[in-house]
Amino acid sequence: MDFALTEEQTAIFDMAHAFGQENIAPFARQWEAEGTIPKELWPRVGELGFGGLYVSEETGGSALSRLDATLVFEALSMACPSVAAFLSIHNMCAKMLDSFASDEMKARIMPDVLSLNTVLSYCLTEPGSGSDAAALKTRAEKTNEGYTLNGNKAFISGGGYSDAYVCMVRTGEEGPKGISTVYVEDGTKGLSFGGLEEKMGWKSQPTAQVQFDDCKIPANNLVGEEGKGFKYAMMGLDGGRLNISSCSLGAAQTALNMTLQYMSERKAFGKSIDQFQGLQFRLADMEIELQAARVFLRQAAWKLDQGALDASKHCAMAKKFVTEAGSKIVDQCLQLHGGYGYLADYGIEKLVRDLRVHQILEGTNEIMRVIVARHLLAEHS
Repeated sequence: MDFALTEEQTAIFDMAHAFGQENIAPFARQWEAEGTIPKELWPRVGELGFGGLYVSEETGGSALSRLDATLVFEALSMACPSVAAFLSIHNMCAKMLDSFASDEMKARIMPDVLSLNTVLSYCLTEPGSGSDAAALKTRAEKTNEGYTLNGNKAFISGGGYSDAYVCMVRTGEEGPKGISTVYVEDGTKGLSFGGLEEKMGWKSQPTAQVQFDDCKIPANNLVGEEGKGFKYAMMGLDGGRLNISSCSLGAAQTALNMTLQYMSERKAFGKSIDQFQGLQFRLADMEIELQAARVFLRQAAWKLDQGALDASKHCAMAKKFVTEAGSKIVDQCLQLHGGYGYLADYGIEKLVRDLRVHQILEGTNEIMRVIVARHLLAEHS
């Protein structure tokens, strides 16, 4: 059992971290205020191979392990968790296409997906189906030319911003077996978007409803087989849960680093506040929780890479534990900054806001508990 990163993994982390600190961190507050991420950023991210982190080499991807990918998202989220999380969504879509799209479709779309000239959004959630994703209503009626889509998707990161949408739609019966996956390009007639949502955090990610009104797509934009879409969507979620946990981890590490620096400089009662034992205990508790979260996350990623039977259980446990630890740590860091932590200039309050949604998406933390309990009971039945 070796807990050390390899030289290659350390290089991957360092490359992602350096890119984030130079090209994302200095602009994170500006992009938040503008409510968007400049499109020209993405091809530069693509040059690093981050447009298809775990897409196969045969398709032109980087073919990294899930553990390797967590290092990329941890490093990038140290610059801005909102930007890192948006890249995670694109990569979840890219992996679905690599795994299930036809050779014709992959040849047609994947070069631009991998270079991030095509930015992808993932469309599963609807106004009336969140945790109960198999209850989705958006329909795709088969026609002689392909499919006609009608319905709405909600809370879509990149709605109205992305270049294409990987959508779960109903082509058959009620329940999971009637769901298929289709690829809808921006500009398709009948595709439109709701107004931008005003959110607590992740403000640099444009978020909107995606609407289909007799939206016609060609037959060759079906991803994989009809009726398999729900399975495809769920297969991406274990990795997605690791990625979003990584974003919590990186942001929490940044918050703790900033807090250590601030406390060494802030004076009260004649000495720097990092010399007060009561506050040192708070720092120690955060470091313990952060290190525990990192080990837990990397073990879950390792299990997913190994194809372990309990990988889904561990991904769910890690998602619940790491995202809650991350939010708790950044909140404590804000407290240790006192009034300054509440000001935008110090960057801590943004992290508190950005990380809160990590307990909701990629499966709420309540659903993570359901998954863990089901596995636990099945193991002992």
